[in-house]
Amino acid sequence: MSFWRYFRALRMKDEGRRMRGEGVFATETLSFEFVEMKPESPIQTKSYAFALSIVKLCRQLKSNNEFILANQILKSGTSIGANVEEAIGGQSSKDFFMKITIAYKEARETKYWLRLLNDTDLISEDTASTLKDDVEELLKLLGSMQRTVRKRLP
Repeated sequence: MSFWRYFRALRMKDEGRRMRGEGVFATETLSFEFVEMKPESPIQTKSYAFALSIVKLCRQLKSNNEFILANQILKSGTSIGANVEEAIGGQSSKDFFMKITIAYKEARETKYWLRLLNDTDLISEDTASTLKDDVEELLKLLGSMQRTVRKRLP
C-alpha cells in the first residue's frame, strides 16, 4: 500500500468510514511512529545557501541580458547542493564517493565561471569575492570528504 493510500486509510478510519479499492479496507488498526530526522550537515547547509546566492546572481545577470553565462553558472552552482543531497542518500560508500566527487567538480566549474564573470566586469568585485570565498569553502569541505571516504573504500 502506498504512503498516501495508507494515510487516506488512517484518516478515513479516524472518521469512521471504510475505504474500498483494490481489496483494501481501512478497518484494521494501523500504527506508525515518527522518526526524528537528523539535523542537516554543514555541507548541506552551506551548499544550499550557496545555491540561493547563485540563483540571485543569475537573476541579476539575466536582467542585464547575460543569459548564456547566467544559465552556465546556474547549472553548475546549484548542482553542487543537489549532488551533496544525492550523496547523502547514496546506496553505498562508492555511490557516496562518486556523488561527492561530482559535487567537487561542479564547484570547480562554478569557480571558473565566477572568475570569468569577474574578469569581464559582469559582476562587481564585492559579489565575486564573496561568492569565490564561499565556493572555496565548499571545495575544501568536499575535498576533505573525498579524502576521508577514499581512505575507507575497499
